[in-house]
Amino acid sequence: MPGIIGRKIGMTSVYSVEGKATPCTVIEAGPCVVTQVKTQEKDGYEAVQLGFGERKEKNTPNALKGHFKKANTTPKSKLVEFKGFENPLALGDIVNVELFEEGEYVGVVGTSKGKGFQGVVKRHGFGGVGQATHGQHNRLRAPGSIGACSYPARVFKGMRMAGQTGNKRVKMENLQVLRVLADKNLIVVKGSIPGPKGSTVTIEK
Repeated sequence: MPGIIGRKIGMTSVYSVEGKATPCTVIEAGPCVVTQVKTQEKDGYEAVQLGFGERKEKNTPNALKGHFKKANTTPKSKLVEFKGFENPLALGDIVNVELFEEGEYVGVVGTSKGKGFQGVVKRHGFGGVGQATHGQHNRLRAPGSIGACSYPARVFKGMRMAGQTGNKRVKMENLQVLRVLADKNLIVVKGSIPGPKGSTVTIEK
């Protein structure tokens, strides 16, 4: 599906005529440069690779420098492939926020905030024991029993236990586009999207 790469600016509110406040997220979408066009004959599938964000040339490997030089552009920090563009794109073309229209629904992919190693209450929403009486000592936020005894003598895969929370690829679907500010390369979508401010996201139609 076609899309574009962007950067999360932050959240704000959009007010309707009736005065109702709608929480929304502002995303700097593009401009993105076409850095590679993949074809069925050469690559086995058709796709368009877009580049977004500036990258220091001294920190760019020589192989990538040549890759960007073919597209006649500066080194980019983020590369993502998209499929299904209506109009054919050529190497070096610019894709901007005008790809989207107000009122349509999009999906936003990002990396959620990493919260480190967390227990079951914060990670999975366990309720805990709920009381500290009847001999309970330091068990208020404990996971409780995690498996049977001699049979099957193991813990099943997928058991909800403590572990790393966040820092995963998350996709939010069916987010309505409220505003498209083409002159500032901004798009405003309804609701929240994954990731902290300044993180890179991809917006898919």
